[in-house]
Amino acid sequence: SAKLIDSQQHGPGCELFLVEGDSAAGAVAAVRDARTQAVLPLQGKPLNAWRASPARVAGYPLYPQLAAALGLPSPTDTSSADWAALRFERLVLLLDPDADGVHIGALMLLYLQRFAPTLLAQQRVLMVRAPLAGLRVATRDTGETEDVWAYTPEQARALRERAAAQAERWLVLREWGFRGLASLPPEVLHGTCVDPATRRADAVTPPQMQAVIDVFGGAG
Repeated sequence: SAKLIDSQQHGPGCELFLVEGDSAAGAVAAVRDARTQAVLPLQGKPLNAWRASPARVAGYPLYPQLAAALGLPSPTDTSSADWAALRFERLVLLLDPDADGVHIGALMLLYLQRFAPTLLAQQRVLMVRAPLAGLRVATRDTGETEDVWAYTPEQARALRERAAAQAERWLVLREWGFRGLASLPPEVLHGTCVDPATRRADAVTPPQMQAVIDVFGGAG
């Protein structure tokens, strides 16, 4: 079962990352701010809580673990929850940018929409976009370095084409292709996914949630 890598502090300013598996959890834990950031690894695709009975959801190990980590009274009955006093201000979904990651993220959102909709309504659920590819380039005349990221396959292709076209001006120092969070160099993982000041993170909106319900709500 998943094991929470807890933070030293709790409450306002603190956040809980959900990631895929132990290797991703270890990589994120190594670069997080241990004072305010905790990590909970998911093991495989979660149960679709949108269709399952509350009893089945409550008996599925992940959801009680998540509820306990957040400080919710129950994984399926949050009517008595004190939302202002949760152990974490934000829940951050940091999943691989592939089909499995999209599906896992959707299943987690379906659980939250059904059993903890207040978290979504308060915009306390964030989705972080991990880069699919990246280049570290140096400007040939000045030597200044820059990291450039791609978040879609189209952007990744355009990035490689741009680097090739600018070969006279750019020297490619490193190239990254995404093979999971644990494959990213620690400073890249920290800067693009973990650090609130530099990562790409957005609160889940009602239209996004409705799209997830439309696509995944009936799926197994």
